[in-house]
Amino acid sequence: MNIEESAVHGAEPAWFKSSYSGGAGGECIEVAADSSTVRVRDSKDTAGPVLSFSPEEWAAFVEFAARD
Repeated sequence: MNIEESAVHGAEPAWFKSSYSGGAGGECIEVAADSSTVRVRDSKDTAGPVLSFSPEEWAAFVEFAARD
């Protein structure tokens, strides 16, 4: 995992809000993925820091989070 400053990177990636977001502007994350990096940020602070993961790290996290 790395922490990035979102303004450092040139082209803005395509961000997608969590499907679990209620739409009321509460606690949400946004994710942007390409073939080499999955980026995660706070939807309420889009200019703030961005966490970045390899696709393998992100897949392991999602698999763990989906467990009952």
